[in-house]
Amino acid sequence: MVTWIVLGVIAAIAIWLIAAYNSLVSLRQRTNQAFADIDVQLKQRHDLIPNLVETVKGYASHERETLEAVINARNAAMNAHGPAQQGAAEGMLGAALGRLIALGEAYPDLKANTNFQQLQDQLADVENKLAAARRFFNNAVSEFNASIQAFPAVLFARQMGFSEREFFDVGEDARKQLDAPPQVKF
Repeated sequence: MVTWIVLGVIAAIAIWLIAAYNSLVSLRQRTNQAFADIDVQLKQRHDLIPNLVETVKGYASHERETLEAVINARNAAMNAHGPAQQGAAEGMLGAALGRLIALGEAYPDLKANTNFQQLQDQLADVENKLAAARRFFNNAVSEFNASIQAFPAVLFARQMGFSEREFFDVGEDARKQLDAPPQVKF
């Protein structure tokens, strides 16, 4: 009788460990997929930038410093690795893009250009999708990190190869710019 009780307890513990491990694997996969979604949006953003720069260049060729800043920020963002580094690089790119878009205000012909307007709309759409993807990723990372730190997973998670993930943070300067309400001018 005692043998059956011991075997039952061992089986219950084994089933519980398997369920906990599978839960952590599932959460890790969700964070990986969420980061892949961010990568897709970043690729679309990076692909739009050269077209936007070329359009602006036609109207504001003497704004070389702004154009070069956007290209350099794009290149840095494309070469960044990991959520923290990518977040910082994308924050710098967002600031540079803001200055580029602001040129539309200074050049009425550029602002009226259909191609520039379409690229602006596409960029705004990508930015909205990117913000949603970042929120989803950071939520998935939060769940994953909380699961690793919670009892009883904290007892075995690190030994089984689970470690905390970094959040995708765009940085303080970019956050201020993203949190600012849009300005509408007539």
